[in-house]
Amino acid sequence: MTNIIKLHLDLKKFEYRHSLYEAFNISDPKPRSIHKAQVRDRLLHHAIYKILQPFFDRTFISDSYSCRIGKGTHRAINRFKYFANKISKNNTSTCWVLKCDIRKFFASIDHEIMLRILKTYIQDERIVNLLEIIIRSFSTRQDLAVGLPLGNLTSQLLVNIYMNEFDQFVKHKIKAKYYVRYADDFVFLFGDKNHLKDILSKVSEFLETKLKLSLPPNKVFIKTLASGVDFLGWVNFPHHRVLRTTTKRRMFSKLKVSDVGESTIQSYRGMLSHGNGYKLGKEIDIVIQKNL
Repeated sequence: MTNIIKLHLDLKKFEYRHSLYEAFNISDPKPRSIHKAQVRDRLLHHAIYKILQPFFDRTFISDSYSCRIGKGTHRAINRFKYFANKISKNNTSTCWVLKCDIRKFFASIDHEIMLRILKTYIQDERIVNLLEIIIRSFSTRQDLAVGLPLGNLTSQLLVNIYMNEFDQFVKHKIKAKYYVRYADDFVFLFGDKNHLKDILSKVSEFLETKLKLSLPPNKVFIKTLASGVDFLGWVNFPHHRVLRTTTKRRMFSKLKVSDVGESTIQSYRGMLSHGNGYKLGKEIDIVIQKNL
């Protein structure tokens, strides 16, 4: 209670300062640097999120699926499937897909651009100043004010606000009808490959000039749905989808550990229920039997 009262008084007197972060690394599914805030700061992050999330959520497009109530990866993949069926006319025509993601997404968010976007929505300078303290409490580079910590709840909201600028550009300038985004992974679907090439050049230019973000060449491709499109952990085909190979390997390496919990097993079963995972489900049963 003493700490809560102290936080309240610091905020009331405009004397709040963000504490240092505790840094650690994880490697699931790929190496990431996590920065964990102190309890006092996390309490404030939750309070800010609780107030600002509903307000900003109303400004987001419906096909943005990351860190939003009623959205998520499964709904994003189902929307992808719905768009693919429309473009291919129920798999009677070729559906082309432009798949992109952003290079070092969280680490590349520009603080000045972030604050400029926030000021267009929030008129109260006190709120903007508080958000600025949190944003500037972390940077991935000493020479540049860039980056948001992966461990902050506020970072999830801020990156959605940041990328909403891109979403609005896609919808109102490019007028892309078949577009799905989850965090820094996004796809465009269309019946013409050349049209997607044109979209790619416009998208790349906007991201670099307006948001100072870039697309890694090795993670950008245009291909047909029939050849298999890797999106959000699943390789999607016209009539089915299968689990990504790396996800499958990681799943079975965990299952081979004898003390794997029942909750983990059930979460894997739940994940497989969203695709063609019958055979993998049987393989899970075999691994579990061997561990008994």
